[in-house]
Amino acid sequence: SSNNTGDWISQLLEDYKKNLNERNIQPLSDDYIKFIRLAQYYVERNGEGIVAYISNNSFIDGLIHRQMRSELIRVFDKIYILDLHGNTRKKEVSPDGSKDENVFDIMQGVSINIFVKKAGKNKAPAKVWHFDLFGTRSYKYEYLHLHTFNSVEWHELQPQEPGLFFIPQDISLQKEYDKGFWIQEMLLLNTSGIKTHHDLDLVSVKPFETEFNQPYLYRPLDNRYINYDLSKVVRHRYEKIRHLLNSNLALIIGPQGQAVGTMPWNLVFVSDKIVDTNVYYRGGGIVFPLYLYSKENSLKTECKANLDEKIWADINTAIGKETAPEDIFDYIYGVLHSPAYRTKYKEFLKVDFPRIPYPKDDTMFEHYRGLGHELRELHLMHNVPTSSVVFPETGSMIVEQVAYDGDKVHINDNQYFANIPAKAWNFYIGGYQPAQKWLKDRKGRTLSFDDIEHYCHIIAVLLRTAELMQKIDEI
Repeated sequence: SSNNTGDWISQLLEDYKKNLNERNIQPLSDDYIKFIRLAQYYVERNGEGIVAYISNNSFIDGLIHRQMRSELIRVFDKIYILDLHGNTRKKEVSPDGSKDENVFDIMQGVSINIFVKKAGKNKAPAKVWHFDLFGTRSYKYEYLHLHTFNSVEWHELQPQEPGLFFIPQDISLQKEYDKGFWIQEMLLLNTSGIKTHHDLDLVSVKPFETEFNQPYLYRPLDNRYINYDLSKVVRHRYEKIRHLLNSNLALIIGPQGQAVGTMPWNLVFVSDKIVDTNVYYRGGGIVFPLYLYSKENSLKTECKANLDEKIWADINTAIGKETAPEDIFDYIYGVLHSPAYRTKYKEFLKVDFPRIPYPKDDTMFEHYRGLGHELRELHLMHNVPTSSVVFPETGSMIVEQVAYDGDKVHINDNQYFANIPAKAWNFYIGGYQPAQKWLKDRKGRTLSFDDIEHYCHIIAVLLRTAELMQKIDEI
């Protein structure tokens, strides 16, 4: 967090924070945003001016930065964004799949920003231009050295409400997409996951017998236990996350697809236990319980579905029958695992929680519900296929290294898992590659026989997930 917390600049920043209705707007207090706000202040006071900064580029497409972009459009006449990309946190690559590098030795993407305000009382919104520059660092340096402002192939944008994004977007499907129901309108209560600040205290087995011991979804397909003592867990989210202490299901959905960069959207998973805030890469996973329990923490207490009654009734009308809450859950889960859905609506999944299309009829509903149910049971590891993975060699069982050769995953000089298809090794859930992440998180540890069996199950789950996702698009 910034130490530049003076009252004057903090008050100016309030213009970038109005009416956002977001959980976390702390990034709007970053120093680079303070400098942009400071420049805006001087230009407005002077009546004309040019701002030319190279800075962090998160403000050009961040959901929480939409009011900031609105202010810049209001004040300036022309806005130019030369997007240098290079965000290693988003795992950015060039459009052709080749390497994309940062122009600096930093992880955050960068842009060159030029804002122009002419003298006079022109109140028309700013015109916005944009140019993408991907590639290696040397290529970007060469491009910038050889080009002037006028020789850049600027592309004019048409920023649209509510996001007003300073990036190119295909919004031709907007009307069709908007006919679906918004996930936050359907599953009304939701929360961020638990933030422990003590991840090393999370364990893979149940080593302590206390009333606070709880199973815990740490990362996709990585289940652990937590000492859920509210006096020790820093951000326990108890008032909302407590519903998962009972028999329940929860969707975990990422609100912004750019959290996983240029790869296809994959920010959806399921849990039947309490969930870590960083269950997805770079965090951001929002937990939507299916059932809400009364205040008493008991399995015998009554619960109600965390579903909007009107949307639920509209679905039942469309398919001509009554449905259970689990049916709705599985339908949503099936839709969100459709590769065609993820591709078709990728522009919208980049910027907000997904909208789910209403089923046209019972056939459509049952197709997605049935496959969604199978995916749900698979990801909860309730119904894991037989695995062909083997761990043939004896040895220390210590994860000293993690190296993949196209078939084997070596954990030390002598031991390895064999029969690991590349499809499983490279498969993404929530921005992570579980087949890689699970082992790398255990570097320096000794694997138990249960650990070895669990890893074999992970590979089987990922392969079956890929098969089911293809089946979803057969309709």
